[in-house]
Amino acid sequence: MGSNIAKPIVIASFIGTAFASSLIIKDYFGGKKYEGCNTAENKVIIITGANTGIGLETAKELAKKNAKVIMACRDVVKCEKARQDIVVDSKNKYVYCRKLDLSSLESIRNFSERFHDENNRLDILINNAGVMRCPYTKTKEGFELQLGVNHLGHFYLTNLLLDLLKKSAPSRIINVSSIAHTRGKINKDDLNSEKNYDPGDAYAQSKLANILFTKELASKLKDTGVTVNAVHPGIVDTEITRHMGFAKSYVATLLLKPIIWMFIKTPLQGAQTSLYAALSPDLDKVSGKYYSNCEEKEVASQAKDEETAKWLWLVSEKWTRL
Repeated sequence: MGSNIAKPIVIASFIGTAFASSLIIKDYFGGKKYEGCNTAENKVIIITGANTGIGLETAKELAKKNAKVIMACRDVVKCEKARQDIVVDSKNKYVYCRKLDLSSLESIRNFSERFHDENNRLDILINNAGVMRCPYTKTKEGFELQLGVNHLGHFYLTNLLLDLLKKSAPSRIINVSSIAHTRGKINKDDLNSEKNYDPGDAYAQSKLANILFTKELASKLKDTGVTVNAVHPGIVDTEITRHMGFAKSYVATLLLKPIIWMFIKTPLQGAQTSLYAALSPDLDKVSGKYYSNCEEKEVASQAKDEETAKWLWLVSEKWTRL
């Protein structure tokens, strides 16, 4: 009889130990938490893609710090629901939803015009929205979707808002990139992936473009009081991974997710480096750098190519008709 009682105890003990161990592992891989700067009061902040994932957690944290937060999102219904939750949780009524579809230059212009009408300053722009490894699709203007949203849309938006950023200096721009840039290549012969399309390669190219844009913009903004840096949030469990192979397989998800869960960040953990880049006093005059886990990191050699950065800028200007 004693052995019959002991078995459930042993099993329960094993399960408890395994669960506790998984939490320790997850916490370790979660990376550093940004704990500085208790207030962002009087700061006007735009966050693209702020209704889900990393963007949502970034918006929550900045609202708690009393910033005026503009959630720039494609889906205004989802945005409004998220906004209401943030207002209740943060007790900050200065949180707003604004329509922004980064796959449409017209939508970007409309957002910029409305923002200029409603605000006379912009302290922080967080270019967070993104798409990842999606089937071949084009934007309204004919750009491959990942290049169009992840790079060209943010390139255009940033340039349209530069006047307010300069007026509000010291101000900051944060471009959310990825470690995927290390396997990226700017395909000058087929930038729009029309001859050959590989979802992973196109994503890596767009993330490399984020860093080249960051470095070239930092050079152009020298001595203006506006800084721009890129961040890698880490490997994060968000909706952006919905087009990845394992995410489409029910069996793979069922078997792998409990294991993967331990080694990937939550959206809140993924937001920490964006918060660091946006608020840390240590970065007051730092520009053109790349951060991960709230620390400066080296970029891949192709992300240091000044000639390619200048070429990409000129092409981006031409394609967005700046």
